[in-house]
Amino acid sequence: MGGVVAGFATIALIVLVGFVAGRRDVLGPAGPRVLSRLAFSIATPALLFTVMVDAELSDVFSAPLLVIALSTIGCALLFLIPAVLRRWSVGYSTMGALCASYVNAGNLGIPISSYVLGDPSLVAPVMLFQMLLVSPAALTVLDLTAAQGQRPGVLRQLTTPVRNPVVVGCLAGVTVNATGLTVPDPVLEPIALIGGIAVPAVLLAFGISLNGRTVPARGPDRVPVLLAVLLKSGVQPLLAWAIGYGLFGLSGSALFTVVVLAALPSAQNLYTYAQRYDTATTLTRDAVLLSTVLAVPALFAVTLLLS
Repeated sequence: MGGVVAGFATIALIVLVGFVAGRRDVLGPAGPRVLSRLAFSIATPALLFTVMVDAELSDVFSAPLLVIALSTIGCALLFLIPAVLRRWSVGYSTMGALCASYVNAGNLGIPISSYVLGDPSLVAPVMLFQMLLVSPAALTVLDLTAAQGQRPGVLRQLTTPVRNPVVVGCLAGVTVNATGLTVPDPVLEPIALIGGIAVPAVLLAFGISLNGRTVPARGPDRVPVLLAVLLKSGVQPLLAWAIGYGLFGLSGSALFTVVVLAALPSAQNLYTYAQRYDTATTLTRDAVLLSTVLAVPALFAVTLLLS
């Protein structure tokens, strides 16, 4: 239980600092966008590089990872079905699908994995899956749709993933890991320091963005926000339990682990993506906020029922 409280308390305090900074106009009107661009283009690639350099790549093929992968894909598709029927834009639908399925495996997953599950490495497969597969796929779609109707050339389409800084940082780390290369400390330490900016920058930008906002899930984004939050906070943990127990025969601590990880809220870095591509910013902000609030009782319920 302590991990749940500690993880959420850390996030809440940093978001509160951002909110106060926004109220006092410390960074000016461009503050959130500058912080988001800093996180997206520089800090997050550095963070992902350092994470992937030390990750256990063999965990990609574990049964818990397959459970998380299937529950993620399932919730994303459940969002995309009404999105297609209601003809929401591609970029908007992509961000909504991410909000409905992409878990906060970093700044929440790591402390909760450490204090609730007892092993911080248990969240590594989820991070690998999201960083190596989900993020590159989603960012490629967003990159291609950001051309505003201009059809990109074949070469641009093929090279889109490797021109995205987030994907480049992740792939660079995986390459170093897989080849067994050793990065000298004088090189790795500055990268790690820059990567340390990523999470607080995202949370501060998120807190600043809350100033002057109406109550979440109001206005034209109400239905997509509520749908994304319902899928993320309610359906995904249930889906992970059903897949883990029914399809893979998981039980005990293994089943508890996958359900806890699936119950994590939408990742804060999704707001960075929304700001970077100037799409679905209200949907993403509200879905992240509400799913984070609802994750508290959800994680407590999972802990009481399955631990």
